[in-house]
Amino acid sequence: MLQKLKSLYHYFSKGERVLWSTSVVFILVSFFIFDRESYMTLVASLIGVTSLIFNAKGNPFGQFLIIVFSVLYGIISFTFAYYGEMITYLGMTAPMALFALISWLKNPYNGNKAEVTVNRISKKEVLFMVLLTALVTVIFYFILDFFHTANLAPSTLSVTTSFAGVYLTFRRSPFFALAYAANDTVLIVLWILASMADISYLSVMICFVVFLANDIYGYVNWSKMRKRQETSSRKQQVSL
Repeated sequence: MLQKLKSLYHYFSKGERVLWSTSVVFILVSFFIFDRESYMTLVASLIGVTSLIFNAKGNPFGQFLIIVFSVLYGIISFTFAYYGEMITYLGMTAPMALFALISWLKNPYNGNKAEVTVNRISKKEVLFMVLLTALVTVIFYFILDFFHTANLAPSTLSVTTSFAGVYLTFRRSPFFALAYAANDTVLIVLWILASMADISYLSVMICFVVFLANDIYGYVNWSKMRKRQETSSRKQQVSL
């Protein structure tokens, strides 16, 4: 067990360890200041930020943790009548994370199961994704309106950014992290609005501020991964 923990420690760079540790500290401090009761929120936040650091490395384990986070976050959203968030995470993010997990496991980089092969999507697929995202957004708008979802406009926008994020994650595109960064921004607004009614929800808002920082790092690291992988692939082709 000690050896495994040591290997896991060295698996992450110093900067990644600092990012994760700082994120955990922010989550814990905000929980004990503003909440102190909803331990499900605390657990979900810690699982969520841990999934992001694994996702930033292109490790499929991150997608497994996203499934767990989605279930917990769906329950938390239900408590404040954020049915859009609940439906999005339980009905879309969790299932798509499962598909992404399968996709990542099927596409390891050079047989390394701890790193997925980064993919490039064509302009035609980008157009397809935009049209599909627009369709999903319209459908969910009427669904959320039917359930009298709190803060309907930002809740609908959250669906838009979430769907773009899960689609790009499934397709192994570095831009999935930017889509989730946009989603984090929307969620920060949503939970600020919620905290006006119940200050304990500030801990959830701070959680997504932390997520935003991690998703930005995720995009930077995936861009580096893609460049490294493509450079290595070109060298292998030249040697052949």
